Amino acid sequence: MALCAAGVFFPVACGQSCDNRARMNHAYILTLSCPDRPGIVHAVSGFLLEHGGNIEEAAQYNDQGTGLFFMRVQFACDQLTHDDLRTRLGFFAQPFAMDWKLHSTQEPMRTVLLVSKEGHCLNDLLFRWKTNLLPLDIRAIISNHRDFYQLAASYNVPFHHVPVSKDNKAQAEARQLEIIETEGAELVVLARYMQILSDDLCRRLAGRAINIHHSMLPSFKGAKPYHQAHDRGVKIIGATAHYVTADLDEGPIIEQDVTRVDHKDTVEHLVARGKDTESRVLARAVKWHSEHRVLLNGHKTVIFK
Repeated sequence: MALCAAGVFFPVACGQSCDNRARMNHAYILTLSCPDRPGIVHAVSGFLLEHGGNIEEAAQYNDQGTGLFFMRVQFACDQLTHDDLRTRLGFFAQPFAMDWKLHSTQEPMRTVLLVSKEGHCLNDLLFRWKTNLLPLDIRAIISNHRDFYQLAASYNVPFHHVPVSKDNKAQAEARQLEIIETEGAELVVLARYMQILSDDLCRRLAGRAINIHHSMLPSFKGAKPYHQAHDRGVKIIGATAHYVTADLDEGPIIEQDVTRVDHKDTVEHLVARGKDTESRVLARAVKWHSEHRVLLNGHKTVIFK
């Protein structure tokens, strides 16, 4: 049930010239992976030069273990349209067996956020997005509770209450997927969404869904992990952001961080520090993904920071 609905706007910054807007509209990010061989960097840079491209940022990585090559290039190109550039890249990539993607830097990533009853990650992402720290277009918030509909309204984002129980899980997930697809979401963020996604939904969202959880697994499973950690006298707590897969909390890791604690910290201190760490880690993972800096490498990730 949608409790509010509104558009999301991205105004041009005050004072930005028409020439600058035109130039920025022709800025792209190319990501690619392929079997490693000599001359790939030379070939990519030569292709871009031949078609009027000006490289602004580039990074590459050779995985000696898998024999794969990974590259991310940000460049400007005014001579070709987006469609023409994609067509020519397709022909260029074939001899290298490249898996490649081309993105316009002026298209913020369409995103849907999922949340349950803990709002620290949701609030942090919304604030970072609203203050232009994340290149997102947050299209909707989905929750199995009503707690954050007012927060969504304050950011002018549609809020969808989709209750989930053991009796309606399939119907609820169908409704969630309908919202995600209707909004054209390229990214789905589980911002402390405390429901296990079905294997089918995980497959449908493969490579475009990010989850966050504390890094005390598998030592402290189940309810009240911070209470369990406090009872054991842990010295480090942390958080992990990863892609969602059917293997619960075992998807390719994007980012992790830790915070030191000691005997003086109460359970409440651990919870507060844990929430802060979760928010930071998730925000970094979302930022890198939305800037097309994360490439999948089997069960691992390559991240061009």
